[in-house]
Amino acid sequence: VGNIHRGGVIASIVGTLSVIEPDDARRLKGFLVNNFRGDPELFSEGRRFLERRAGIPCLGVVPHFPGASRLPAEDAMALDDAGEAGSGGLRIAVPRLSRMANFDDLDPLRLEPEISLRIVQPGEPLPGDADLVILPGSKSTIADLAFFRDQGWDIDLKAHARRGGAVLGICGGYQMLGRRIHDPEGLEGPAGSVDGLGLLDVETVLLPDKTTRRTLASHCLTGTPLKAYEIHLGRTEGPDCARPFATIRDRPEGARSADGRIQGTYLHGAFESDAFRRAFLASMGVRAFGPSHATRVEETIDALARHLESHVNLRRILDLATEPKLP
Repeated sequence: VGNIHRGGVIASIVGTLSVIEPDDARRLKGFLVNNFRGDPELFSEGRRFLERRAGIPCLGVVPHFPGASRLPAEDAMALDDAGEAGSGGLRIAVPRLSRMANFDDLDPLRLEPEISLRIVQPGEPLPGDADLVILPGSKSTIADLAFFRDQGWDIDLKAHARRGGAVLGICGGYQMLGRRIHDPEGLEGPAGSVDGLGLLDVETVLLPDKTTRRTLASHCLTGTPLKAYEIHLGRTEGPDCARPFATIRDRPEGARSADGRIQGTYLHGAFESDAFRRAFLASMGVRAFGPSHATRVEETIDALARHLESHVNLRRILDLATEPKLP
């Protein structure tokens, strides 16, 4: 599959075929050109050229599908051009960490009509007019904390907090908000400890055993239920944990500052729960909400399926899938 949107699709497909081993090349039975903007007939000559050079058929030229922006992004490259989504009254800023993870946590917020969500790129300051700053998850908390400081975002975030702005840290972002992060076993680099941002009175110890589990919880400030999942290294403890973000079977999870403006949690995917998302946003002054997130995603997937049926030779692809395996 070649993505024509970024350019160079002919060179990409022909070049790929020229460098792979012959045993692998004989397993290739066709190609697709994806994300074409404009009339696909305009690519007819390019399609014929590719078929001649590649020696395999083109199984479809798929036009750009605008609804794709409503689906979870495939990888972090989607954040390169993310910019600002929406033009609603509640302004949310998310710093683009160098090792950012689980960025689909943001998708349900990005699609809300009363939200303006901006991905702040490296080199840009955190906007001074943000109502909420979300520190997202990270594949390497300590390294991304250093990256965060290198951008000057630590200064911006503390100024935001002094102005009364809200902050939410998710997983690695939660760990960064605390006073200290301890890595006694050197899981993320040399063993030792680093200062956190100090906005929550908690400390984190990174541990070798990763926590991975699905979770049913209740958000403490709004009392609303939510479904989420955890995937993290480390244990976070401290005085602010006495004011948890949520409870899980009567077990406290996460932390809040005394005034409730700074919150941290290990829970990913919480904003996909409609009741929680709406209650959380309502607590920040939002009064109008979009449709159910799950319903919106399902409708978009159905529309994408119809789109592909119209532009891809699915019958040929299914026939290829039933052919005998090559030795």
